[in-house]
Amino acid sequence: MDDHTMYMDPIDARPVDASMRDAVAALEHHLGYRFRNPNLLVDALTHSSYPDTASYERLEFVGDSALRLAISYHLYVAYPKLDPGRLSLLRVANGTTEKIARVAVRHGLYQYVRRKSPTLDEKVREFADSIRGEVDEVYYTGAVKAPKVLADIVEGIAAAVFVDCNLSLEILWMVRWGFTFMWIRLSRVFRRLLEPMVTLETLQRPPVTTLFEFCRKQGKQLDIRYWKEGSKSIASVYVDGVLLGSGSSKHKETAKLYAVQEALPGLLASTPRDMETDKVMEEEGSKMRLNQLCTKNRWPNPRYRVEKELGPGHDKQFMCSVQVDTLAGVFESTGDSKSKVKDSENSAAFAMLNLLQEMGHGCSD
Repeated sequence: MDDHTMYMDPIDARPVDASMRDAVAALEHHLGYRFRNPNLLVDALTHSSYPDTASYERLEFVGDSALRLAISYHLYVAYPKLDPGRLSLLRVANGTTEKIARVAVRHGLYQYVRRKSPTLDEKVREFADSIRGEVDEVYYTGAVKAPKVLADIVEGIAAAVFVDCNLSLEILWMVRWGFTFMWIRLSRVFRRLLEPMVTLETLQRPPVTTLFEFCRKQGKQLDIRYWKEGSKSIASVYVDGVLLGSGSSKHKETAKLYAVQEALPGLLASTPRDMETDKVMEEEGSKMRLNQLCTKNRWPNPRYRVEKELGPGHDKQFMCSVQVDTLAGVFESTGDSKSKVKDSENSAAFAMLNLLQEMGHGCSD
């Protein structure tokens, strides 16, 4: 190969292994992309435990960087006035092993992988079972740590597309990874494989980080103690010498997570009541302010929807969402549950105004 050649010719004369033809066809349909060299996809779906074949390891090396760049550019366009620090937080949140592994499980990618490792199968099965029924907004480590192989599969497939299309980032991004990305406008088809994306609104800190930060800012002494009970690890969270939560698991880190999740609600419930009152007052009139912002920017009117109705008839609560179409994309916020639809719509509008403010679309009076 010429040292100055920038692109690779992905065409490969090798016939596709007969045992992988169905897998290749199924994934091409799922991705909405037809490979010029389907053997790239075969390699992306081959684990190193499978004998006498190339594995996805080299492709995964490329895919990690390709997805990172694609996500970076998406965030750069979607948040035109967001500072680099918060852009980095969003990029990291959207590219963690935990996040990408869930993509593999959600789309059933592991079933297509060639491997000979019962141990690996068991780890993947345990992880898939542990996240079944998990809410979409949970992006931190769950009860079972995600097997790296799942994220590697997604990155390997991304690399296969990237190499096959001669390193076109635009084509990679337009594949149904989640993004029909036209470089200026995002459409609703936008969310496929990588959906749900972590946004400013849904960005969360891991529970352990939240606990440490809270105790540091409040000047509280945090102590997490561990011990063994047979084959199980036990973790207990003490704040200022008071036991607030305990958890057990065969994995030490999972036990700590359980303990922290038990401790956090009571600790964070110390929010002063007057702050809650201030928030309610701020929410009033948010629908009107959001309408004014949309008119000012020549965006379509906000669209509201009742997402949930909670509680019995005599004490019903409503949870509403609002959707706003901007030049940067379609954004959605959900309000708190309220006894009146109008109040929940105001709450959703208030959340949307805060999100748009973070993006540099503040409403000036």
